[in-house]
Amino acid sequence: MTTDPDGPVVLFDGVCNLCNGLVDFLIERDSAGRLQFASLQSAAGQELLARHGLPTDDFDSVVLVDGDRAYTKSTAAIRIADLLGWPYRAARVTRLLPTRLRDRLYDAVADNRYDWFGRKDQCRLPDEDLRDRFLS
Repeated sequence: MTTDPDGPVVLFDGVCNLCNGLVDFLIERDSAGRLQFASLQSAAGQELLARHGLPTDDFDSVVLVDGDRAYTKSTAAIRIADLLGWPYRAARVTRLLPTRLRDRLYDAVADNRYDWFGRKDQCRLPDEDLRDRFLS
């Protein structure tokens, strides 16, 4: 399988309730349908991770693949917010914080996400209306 997305792709932990909630949030606010999605555990997600030299067994970060670049952790979150436009674009101001500090905060949530938000037994499967937004 060769994954060549048409636009930016958000890779997310498919069994994480917080991550699935993020995907729902993004779909509702991305009225232009620019963002595509794939779970980190899916074949498409695994291929994109490998293509960008990222671990294929560590699901502690959302990843944004945009063209030939991949962004992780807080940088991915900021870039995703930027793609949504105003008012989410205001998250750019957090770039003023050192990446190390931003990622430490990100890691604190990522490390506790299953305890705080729970997890699913299996990865999300998109319904018919959203199937074209998810890479397979």
